Amino acid sequence: MFGDYVFEQSSAQYVDHILLLDDENLNSRTNYISTFSAHGFEVVVYTNDLDFRIKYEEKLETPSTKLAIIAQSYQYIPYDVFRRLNVYKVALESLFSRLNTELLRDKDRADLDLLCAVYRTNFDDLKQKRETEIYLKREVYSKDNVEKYLRRNFEILVEKASNIKKCNDWFNIAEEKASIDVMAAQYDINLDTQNINRLFQEYVLTYFGKLSQNIDKASPVLVSKAMDYINEHSDKFIIVVMDGMSEFDWKIISMSFDGIAYEKTSMFAMIPSTTSVSRQCLLSGKYPIQLLDPWTQKKEEKEFIARAKALGFKDKQIGYKRGYDAQFDSFVRCGTVIINDVDDMVHAQTQSRLGMYNGITLLANQKKLLNMAKHFLAEGYDVYITADHGNTPCIGLGRLKGTGVEVETRSQRMLVLRDFADTDRLKEKFNLIEYPKYYLPKEYDYLICDIGDSFDIKDDDVMTHGGISLDEVIIPFIKIKAV
Repeated sequence: MFGDYVFEQSSAQYVDHILLLDDENLNSRTNYISTFSAHGFEVVVYTNDLDFRIKYEEKLETPSTKLAIIAQSYQYIPYDVFRRLNVYKVALESLFSRLNTELLRDKDRADLDLLCAVYRTNFDDLKQKRETEIYLKREVYSKDNVEKYLRRNFEILVEKASNIKKCNDWFNIAEEKASIDVMAAQYDINLDTQNINRLFQEYVLTYFGKLSQNIDKASPVLVSKAMDYINEHSDKFIIVVMDGMSEFDWKIISMSFDGIAYEKTSMFAMIPSTTSVSRQCLLSGKYPIQLLDPWTQKKEEKEFIARAKALGFKDKQIGYKRGYDAQFDSFVRCGTVIINDVDDMVHAQTQSRLGMYNGITLLANQKKLLNMAKHFLAEGYDVYITADHGNTPCIGLGRLKGTGVEVETRSQRMLVLRDFADTDRLKEKFNLIEYPKYYLPKEYDYLICDIGDSFDIKDDDVMTHGGISLDEVIIPFIKIKAV
């Protein structure tokens, strides 16, 4: 919405070459330039006159070639180039001239999108601070306006998810879905976003087994590649594993990470998305079929130490701890810290996603994760914050009793079976999905609950994990470099 508004105000629909003077760096917050790109403009970030002349001057003379150039007023642009461009200053003062723009300085894309949805109908001068505050509260952040905004964005997101080209396209989908889910919880809006999970489920059943072949410079892609990836990018590091932290949870926690620079991407958890399987794969660099014991966590520390040694670290250089007060001696260069807060909150949750929003908000405000990260950064460690799996809202199908389940996984979303005669009956009774055994021990069969279902008390609203939804499988991967 903000991008559309900037496009309209700049009169870009009537010109082919436009210079956008963005002294307030609004594009870095909102990515409004993507709207210009969608309208056929080639986007140019102006660096210097020589570079621009070599690459783009000829295009200024080419009919029907559309250029949108982002620059700042202090940059030198030669007069002969400048006069061939239609200039528009992208600034809050010009975009929202009837409001007190000081109150808009720290607003993010969602805030400005919401503002654009109602601002066109405002004809009153509200430049006084108090007047703008009332306007924002009553009009911009009204529940009705927020709901319209979220439903529109969700429709766009479903369209994107229906046309996925690459596996890591799901990372952006997961982030956008998390933003929608967080805002829906914040404003107590009942918005069902399970359609995205269903599209992701279809993708997983077909393509998850091929993820080990994918390489991405920005991310390990799959948890089993995380240790190798981190070791390649850092000589001295701490991995903080937030058990059960989803993109939804990180979206809230990240709001407390003000004043600290980090790089955020994502990766795929292992399936089934349980702690014993996915976290051991994360820390060992193995696939489930290679683990000493994939169904319990008894060998987790041993698996981590073995992997660290395989990467070249000595015993005294390896550390494995739990809790925010974890300390390592000066010899440690490869450490991991396990934090259980989020997963504990998931399994004790009685208010579904609204409860998670409130609980994670409290956790974020305590800044325990932030303070721990700062502590390790000060000691010269690169800090990697990630998760073993996420979590998702479900409705209970009823507890399973007397089914002969072969392995107890502590998952309410998945069954592990061997030589079990009534597999077909279970699938039919509970609408279960037979998982294709990607990376898993082949002597078992794996049945996973459909989207939104779990083996909890019948009709209970719960938060849980273990299945193959986007919420459970796409997890945050945050890199903070020591300076």
